[in-house]
Amino acid sequence: MKKNFRHYKREGKKPVAGFWNKEYQYAQNLALSDNPSEDLIKFTRWLIRESGQRVLHKHNSVLDLGAGNGRNLIYLAKEFGMNGVGYDIAREAINQALTNSKGLDLTYQVRSIAEPLPLATASQALVLDMMTSHFLTTPERAKVLNEIVRVLKSGGYLFIKTFLLDEDEHAKRLLREHPADEPGSYIHPKIGVAEHAFNERELIDLLAPHFTIHKIVKSHRHLIRGRPAKRRSICVYGQLH
Repeated sequence: MKKNFRHYKREGKKPVAGFWNKEYQYAQNLALSDNPSEDLIKFTRWLIRESGQRVLHKHNSVLDLGAGNGRNLIYLAKEFGMNGVGYDIAREAINQALTNSKGLDLTYQVRSIAEPLPLATASQALVLDMMTSHFLTTPERAKVLNEIVRVLKSGGYLFIKTFLLDEDEHAKRLLREHPADEPGSYIHPKIGVAEHAFNERELIDLLAPHFTIHKIVKSHRHLIRGRPAKRRSICVYGQLH
C-alpha cells in the first residue's frame, strides 16, 4: 500500500527522509532521473573553457551534498575520471547510488549535510549543492557554507543550484499560503518541512564573502498562456578566494 506524508509522521520517521525514500522507490510526486543534470553539464563545459583539465581530472575529488542516486557524481567519474563522495538523507537513494556506481571511485553515506562534514580540510576540488541546502534553516545553511569553505582546496569551485524567488509566482504563493518561521521560507505542502527560495541578491550576499562569483544562470519563467508553469531556479558558479 502506498503511503503519504501523514503516515511517515505517525510512524515516527524523519519526514523529509521518509518522503525521499518513498520517492526513490515509487516516484509518486517528482520525475527523478538517472541522467546527469543538464545544468551541471553546462557548468563543466564552462569550467573546461576557463581552466582546462585543472579541476576536472582523476586526481581530484568532488563532494556532492544531496547526491541522490549518484547520477551527477557518476557523470563526473565517467566523463573526467574524478573520485568523489556523496551524502544524502535517503537510504533508498544511497542504495541506488551504490548499485549504479560499481567500478567507480565513489563513496556514499546516509547523513544530513547539516552535520559537520567528515572530510579533511582542503580535500575537495569541487563541491555540488544542487537543490539541497534550501531545506535547511538559515543557521544550518551558514554552518554548511563554512564546512564547504573548509573542505574546498584553494581556488576550488562550488556549483550551487537552488530555487529562485524572483518573478516566481509559485514560490510567492507558497510563501503566502504556507509561511515558515523564516523570511523567504515556506512549509512544503507535500513534504511538510521548511524550504527556502532565494532572491538573487540574497544568494550573492551569502556567497560573496568566500567566493568569486564567475557566472549566474537563471531559468526562464516558463510561461504557458501567460501563466507560470514551472518553478524558477538559479545556478551560481563560485570559486573559493
